[in-house]
Amino acid sequence: MEENLAAAADRNSAGLSGLSFSKGHGTGNDFVLIADPNGALTVTAEQVAALCDRHRGIGGDGLIRAVPSMLLPEGQELLMDHPGAKWFMDYRNGDGSLSEMCGNGVRVFVHFLIAEGLVDLPAGGSLTIGTRGGAKTIVRTAAGYAVDMGPWEFIFPGEATARAMDSLVSAAGLEVARPALSVSMGNPHTVVALAELAELEATALFTPPHVDPTPPHGTNVEFVVPSEPLVHDGIGSITMRVHERGVGETQSCGTGACAAAVAIRHWAGEGAPDAWNVHVPGGVVGVKFFPGAGGHEHVELSGPAVIVASGTLS
Repeated sequence: MEENLAAAADRNSAGLSGLSFSKGHGTGNDFVLIADPNGALTVTAEQVAALCDRHRGIGGDGLIRAVPSMLLPEGQELLMDHPGAKWFMDYRNGDGSLSEMCGNGVRVFVHFLIAEGLVDLPAGGSLTIGTRGGAKTIVRTAAGYAVDMGPWEFIFPGEATARAMDSLVSAAGLEVARPALSVSMGNPHTVVALAELAELEATALFTPPHVDPTPPHGTNVEFVVPSEPLVHDGIGSITMRVHERGVGETQSCGTGACAAAVAIRHWAGEGAPDAWNVHVPGGVVGVKFFPGAGGHEHVELSGPAVIVASGTLS
C-alpha cells in the first residue's frame, strides 16, 4: 500500500516539472503559490492534492494560482463591475477541490504578487483582486494587510433571528451536540460557542464535525471561546479553532475568524463592539465591522502575510 501511495503521488505531480513556486502563510494558514501570468497552466485536483501533501509534496492547506482575471470566465464576469481587479486568486483546498474564498489566502496572495513583481503596492496603497467570492479590496498596512471581505449574512436567517441558532454540531471530544449559527462570508461557516478553553482544547478535529442541518455546499466549522471579560478597551476578544472543508484543522482561517466574530457579536447582543481580536493557533487576526455600500455591513480582516520559501519543482 505504501509503495502504491508513493507511485500515485509521483504520477499526480507529473507534468509540473520545472514549475516555479513559493510557500507562504498567514498566521499559520499555509499555501503553495504559483504565478501564471499567461494563463497557460492547468493544475488538476490530483496534482493540487499531491503538491499540498505534507509528507510527499511541498505541503499546504491549499494552492493559490495567480492568473489575470481576463483569462478566466469567472474573472471576465467580475471585471464587468470591477475593472480594476486585474489579478484573480484561483484558490484550491488541499484536497484539490475549489473554494470560493480564503481570507488568510487573500493576504498571502497579494504579498506574493508584490514579491513576484507583478504589482506595486506601497504602504497605505490599495489593490482590488478577483476571487470566486467576489472582488476584494486590500490595503497594505504597517503590520501586514487589511482586506474588505465584503458583506456577511446568515445562511439560515429566519432561524438565526428567531432562535439565535440554526443547527446542532457534534464533534469528537464533546459529550453532547452543541447549538450553532451558520454565517456566509462568501463561503459557508458554522460557529459553535464553548464555555472554557479546556473544552476547546479537548475537541478533536482530525475528523469532520457533524452539522445538522448542513448548509447546501458543506461548511467550515469554528469552535469559539469568548474571553473573560469579553471586551477590553472597546475591543472584543475570542479564541478559536477551525475544521475547514477539504483540509481538516488549520492553524488559522480568515473567513472563519470573521464568521466567529459575527456569531459572538450576535449572541452578545446590543452594545457588542465592532472591533475584535481573534486568537487562533497560528497567531492573532483583527476583525472590524463597518457600513458598506447599499446599507450592507461589511467585515474587514487584518493580519500578517509571510513568504517563507521559493523554488522549482524537480
